[in-house]
Amino acid sequence: MTQIVAEQAKQEVVISHEFDASPDLVYRCYTEPDLVARWWGPRYLTNLVKIHDARDGGSWRIVQQAPDGTQHGFHGVFHSVEPGRRITRTFEYEGAPGHVSLETVEFEDLGGGRTRAVGQAVFQALADRDAMLSSGMESGVREGFERLEELLAELS
Repeated sequence: MTQIVAEQAKQEVVISHEFDASPDLVYRCYTEPDLVARWWGPRYLTNLVKIHDARDGGSWRIVQQAPDGTQHGFHGVFHSVEPGRRITRTFEYEGAPGHVSLETVEFEDLGGGRTRAVGQAVFQALADRDAMLSSGMESGVREGFERLEELLAELS
């Protein structure tokens, strides 16, 4: 159900997934700190949501902790937040500072309590995009969406 598209020579990755939940509920899971912490990324990592101020100009920071104590931090700024419709923010992995992408996710109402989330990440350079792809991002995205589906079923 998850599609990840990275066309050759384009500085972007497009990710789409369909959920059995309303756009408003999917949006809540993307914006409410306690819900984000429950699904973002692979299962073996614990999410510590330090800041998640989902509003125009708000900031966010999440630290993922592995069982061995290793931590990976991510942060950015929310540029545009349209409840139930769209979120645009920056994304920066603290392990590779200066490599910032601009992410937009749109929540499309498919009717019947279903939503398609389509995310586009635009990178500053093709090499940055390729580094993200080779980092294990794809498996993390897929596992995160599995976790999100479980959370949505619980909240419905």
